[in-house]
Amino acid sequence: MTGRLTILGLGPGAAGLIAPDAQAAVDGATDVLGYAPYVARIPARPGLTLHPTDNREELDRARHAIALAQGGAQVAVVSSGDPGVFAMAAAVFEALEDISPADHPDIAVIPGITAMLAAAARCGAPLGHDFCAINLSDNLKSAETIRHRIRHAALGGFAMGFYNPRSKARPDGFARALEVLRETCEPGRIVIFARAVTTPDESITVTTLAHARDDMADMRTVVLIGNPQTRRVGKWVYTPRFASEGT
Repeated sequence: MTGRLTILGLGPGAAGLIAPDAQAAVDGATDVLGYAPYVARIPARPGLTLHPTDNREELDRARHAIALAQGGAQVAVVSSGDPGVFAMAAAVFEALEDISPADHPDIAVIPGITAMLAAAARCGAPLGHDFCAINLSDNLKSAETIRHRIRHAALGGFAMGFYNPRSKARPDGFARALEVLRETCEPGRIVIFARAVTTPDESITVTTLAHARDDMADMRTVVLIGNPQTRRVGKWVYTPRFASEGT
């Protein structure tokens, strides 16, 4: 049997938001690899081996997946959200750099719905104009790089989605992000805290930069920052499709 490596996203949490092609790849897999909480979403069945690992073992996980596919296995590497957004797709291709192209297994990447987009949909259309996504984890980049990117995104008038805002190991990262935002943005800038979006634990809080606190976010939260034109209409939040001059 010819091996195949499929890198896929399981979406933000709700079963109905897993892409059909991603579900088909999981259903046909002999081996599923990923961060333990994501692998736990895959039901056990005969003929399937689950390989849960720690969240800081991405390259080792990618190398293991490649080796299994080279040996003929039908391998699914799973991430939450989309595999190309702060997830496993980049790790797999990084691992491929150490292998001759002649030895690369058959690979496919199947997209998924990110937490940022699921959160935006819950609230209306806060990403309706230009936006960017920034990972606040400083595991693979410096805190100064993060501050620099937030500052320039704010100065450029972008709406922003913050991933991995705050954890027990990094309790100050989101507080530093708020400091940068308050130096560059008006106090009324809309801020959305979307925790565990599309799951039974979901909670959505819409507030302003003046009232945002660092303890309103954790690792299950994606934070959306509006641009200067983002506004509320009834219970909804949206960003107009146009930009004012200079923003």
